Amino acid sequence: MTSRPPALDTAVLAAISVGGGLGAVARFGIGRWWPPAGGFPWSTLTVNVLGCFAIGVLIVAVTELWAAPKLVRPFLGIGVLGGFTTFSTYSLEIRGLLDSGAMGTAMAYLGLSVLAALGAVAIAMIATRWVARRGA
Repeated sequence: MTSRPPALDTAVLAAISVGGGLGAVARFGIGRWWPPAGGFPWSTLTVNVLGCFAIGVLIVAVTELWAAPKLVRPFLGIGVLGGFTTFSTYSLEIRGLLDSGAMGTAMAYLGLSVLAALGAVAIAMIATRWVARRGA
């Protein structure tokens, strides 16, 4: 006997869709406002680190501090932040740097992005818990 996946919730799908559109437009706007300069994709790095920081705050807020309404996490986490951050652009930019012979820049971008993203999530979670304890 095979189990069926749960039925799709149209409200959740709508929240993800609207949030994803907002996040993608915000990322596009930042990329247009702050195009790559000097061979290093600072805007993509910044977007991804900010998105990781925001997901750290969000996950603590909705799982530990607040009984969030059903659509908050899909809208903000999957939608807005999923649309805002971009692993595909990050990967394409690394490939472009490698193709242009900028091996050192590509490796710096690769490592800095991973370390900064992981650090941002950890710092955001720690800071959010600290702020919540101080306010309690």
